[in-house]
Amino acid sequence: MSTETLNSTKNYGYQFGFIDEYAKKEIRRSLLKAVAIPGYQVPYASREMPMARGFGTGGLQITLSLVGAGDTLKVIDQGSDNSVNAVNIRKFVTQTCPGVNLTKKTVEASIIQTRHRIPEIPLKKGQILVLQVPYPDPLIVVEANEEKRKIMHGERDYARLWVKLYEDMVKFKEITISHRYPTCVNHHYVIDPSPIPRFDVPKLNNSPVLHLFGAGREKKIYAIPPYTQTAPLTFLDIGFRVEDFIDEKGNRRACSRCGSTDSFLDELQHKTGEKIYQCSDSDYCRYAEGKRQKD
Repeated sequence: MSTETLNSTKNYGYQFGFIDEYAKKEIRRSLLKAVAIPGYQVPYASREMPMARGFGTGGLQITLSLVGAGDTLKVIDQGSDNSVNAVNIRKFVTQTCPGVNLTKKTVEASIIQTRHRIPEIPLKKGQILVLQVPYPDPLIVVEANEEKRKIMHGERDYARLWVKLYEDMVKFKEITISHRYPTCVNHHYVIDPSPIPRFDVPKLNNSPVLHLFGAGREKKIYAIPPYTQTAPLTFLDIGFRVEDFIDEKGNRRACSRCGSTDSFLDELQHKTGEKIYQCSDSDYCRYAEGKRQKD
């Protein structure tokens, strides 16, 4: 859909950004606190949205509180611009935010709302990345009581989380967490970086971009400000390992569409029945394919 078509869409009687101004102010205040204390989970009064909780209501509320006429918004789900979640959120924005441009190009966006991926194309200073989060607290796997978890976070008591990682090593000879890998922010709080793959976790470290995390169902907001040090929890003698996509011959698999060998790949089944691999990030795949054709 072209930018002209999106900008000409009527507002359908909704106020700009759908949620009321008092809710936006509260979310912005929570965001300021979250930025001031990197990694700290700030509670807020999550509003009801015209979508089920668990489908991105937290991230959407942050986006609607920040976006304004003239902003350019990109929405992705699992790296794709055309998945159901991304398409529905974009459609909702067109109905409630007149004057906001939509794009599928990472470099053009001032705000990027994402589910489960960080874009492959390096983000630049001034952009805002909003991540949808189902479960914000990494300690929930070792402690069910929220009051106790808050004390543990405040005291930087992550011993039980370290024990869980150690038990993984004992049982499986490697840490088996494939996504939501616990990550330490600014040498204090350990966060759940949302269900991004381990491949994306290093991108958080000293990034020039403001990362905002919204959990609508759990009513929590937290943030990683630009140029903030982050580090996945790892043992000194066992390095952090990301997905390598190495085949049985020891070669790095390439995207079947663009030929990229440095992106995160999705495993798909071709109509012939064989397995193929393709870039998870659709915009990066288009970019890499166009670059390869020029070369």
